[in-house]
Amino acid sequence: MSIDFIIAALVTVIGISTPILLAGLGELVVEKSGVLNLGVEGMMLVGAISGFAATVITFNPWIGIVAAAIAGAMAALLFGFLVLSLNSNQVATGLALTIFGTGLSSLIGLSYVGRIVPPFSSPFPAFLSRDPFWQVIFGHSPIVYFALIMVPVVGWFLNRTRAGLILRAVGENDLSAHSIGYSVIGVRYAAVAFGGAMAGIAGAYFPMVITPMWAEKMTAGRGWIALALVVFAGWRAGRLLVGAYFFGILMALELYAKAAGFSILPSQFWAAMPYLMTVVVLAVISARERIGSNAPACLGKPFLP
Repeated sequence: MSIDFIIAALVTVIGISTPILLAGLGELVVEKSGVLNLGVEGMMLVGAISGFAATVITFNPWIGIVAAAIAGAMAALLFGFLVLSLNSNQVATGLALTIFGTGLSSLIGLSYVGRIVPPFSSPFPAFLSRDPFWQVIFGHSPIVYFALIMVPVVGWFLNRTRAGLILRAVGENDLSAHSIGYSVIGVRYAAVAFGGAMAGIAGAYFPMVITPMWAEKMTAGRGWIALALVVFAGWRAGRLLVGAYFFGILMALELYAKAAGFSILPSQFWAAMPYLMTVVVLAVISARERIGSNAPACLGKPFLP
């Protein structure tokens, strides 16, 4: 196994893991506030087509990322209005958001099939970002570095700031937080909007970085993996990073196994492995009460003051 192969594999794993990490970080904040949003896949697709369309129109990928974040947040706020203001069922509404986002992105994306977008410029000098050795550190899209920065930022916010303490209090005991004067609904709206924005950016990563063109349903279930990742991480930001790269390795294994013609197992098995592992991880964690106890006490429960 050559050093070039190892570097190429690491670059692939980092690129594949980034959208899962972004969506997972957003969902972590949402769930810490006591809201369960199963519409991550739909928000990712809405963000994907919005970011891609904005980039095609403006020819500026940064405007596309902003548009993706806004579109994801708006889709999340629609979910928030239904579950927070109208007290609809969070599970059913989240599933409906996924169906809505999938259909809307397919409809809007019809006019963008075959279009291409300009790539992001590297934040580092060319002699580093294009060097065969140093590209594993300096050769990624700026969105990769944004995702890595957001891991300690989210962890710091949740555990070291007053606002994060309030958000966690709302997720653990909404009635107590309400009784001392905190706006439970307002905090949860803010958390839902942040989660939607992160999911929108994660979705835009697919047509703007991984494959700079639009394809229907191109997130391919990554939103569901992000949901499982939050549970896998025990609702902790640091573990999210480890879990995202774990699933990234599984997905890269599929690509390299197909490229190498590894024929002991059919290619369909390698394609299904990340999702099989999602089910296994959820089953194992559900059986371990010590890890499951980290879930916010009010997760998925409507707030009725």
